[in-house]
Parts: sequence; structure tokens; C-alpha cells
Amino acid sequence: MSNNFVLLSENQIIEVFEIFKKLNPAPKSELNYSNPFTLLVAVALSAQTTDKSVNKATEALFKIADTPEKMAALGEEKLVSYIKSIGLYKNKAKHVIAMSKMLISDFNSTVPDNREDLEKLPGVGRKTANVVLNVIFNKPTMPVDTHLLRISPKIGLAEGTTPLEVEKSLLKRIPAQYLEHAHHWLILHGRYICTARNPKCEECPISHLCAKN
Repeated sequence: MSNNFVLLSENQIIEVFEIFKKLNPAPKSELNYSNPFTLLVAVALSAQTTDKSVNKATEALFKIADTPEKMAALGEEKLVSYIKSIGLYKNKAKHVIAMSKMLISDFNSTVPDNREDLEKLPGVGRKTANVVLNVIFNKPTMPVDTHLLRISPKIGLAEGTTPLEVEKSLLKRIPAQYLEHAHHWLILHGRYICTARNPKCEECPISHLCAKN
């Protein structure tokens, strides 16, 4: 990957996000959850798998285990029986049970509202912490998943080749008023329009601004 990034101007970036905003004023996470704890679990389970497959597995799971106490009581083996259809399920089950126990012992069963504490939880990395901070606590974070890593430099919104570089570049370049929803707009764009194999450029609402074009 060459490092000659073509970057959009501030006005062009504003135009991109105005278009996204007009088309979808209040984008939401495609993961199903009912409270901060179930979102945290859903995001932790979604690593290297699709939101659809996570939602399928958690539909029954969250009916019986939607708090750290209920999840810890369920135990690893039982949890595995619910999430077997998800990639890396053994590891994820171990993390979710350990995370639930730590929430009970260290955080009064409450999902923390800051990165430092979130990242202490087993199975919670920077991206998961960013999603929780953004979706639950409305903080202007930028969770960079495979979609954002791929499309942000391509469109000209950010430079960088690692999730952290792209995250920092996006936070620096996207005007503050768009940050609450920016990562959802970009994920949805990467998932449905600017797809990896056959990007739907002819349907793309921002193709006239895209640096790739």
C-alpha cells in the first residue's frame, strides 16, 4: 500500500458527512442489545465475525443472561452452547465470563464510561472500548474496524495503514459536529455501498467526492 494518500479538503469532508446525515440522520449500531452490558458483550463477540451472526446467537442468550451476574452464573460451558455458531467462540466465552466477573468485583456490575477501565476488562480492546464509549456514552470516539480501515483512506477521509493511524487521522479531520455518528455512517457505507469486492460506485452518494475516483 503506498503512502501517497489523496486527502479531501475540510469542505469536501463536510459535504460527505452532510450527505450521509441527510440520507440517515440517526444511524444505529446493527448489533442488538438492551443495555450497556449486552452491548459490551455483543461487541466483544463481534470480533472477526458479522453482526448478523452475533445477533442470531445473542437473541436467545440475552433473554437469560443480560447482566454480569446472570452471565457469570451461566458459566463458560453453557455460554459456549449459545455462541458456538460464532468464530473463536471458545476464547470469546472465556473472555465474556471473565469480563462479567470483573464487572461484578471491580465495577459494581456497571459498565465503565472511560477507556482506561474498559480496556482492563478481559477481551476488551481499543475498538470495543471505542464502540461502547460512542454508542452508550455518546463520546466522540472512532472505532476503526475492517470497513473503516479500508474505506477511509480510499475515500480520502484519513491517512494511515493501521487502525490506530486511521482512527487518529479521522478524529483530527472530521469536524466535531459529525463525530457522534461518523463511525456508523462509515461502517454502513463500507458494508453496503463501498464493499471490498465490487464497490457499488454507480449507487454511491459521495462518488463525486471520492478521492479514488
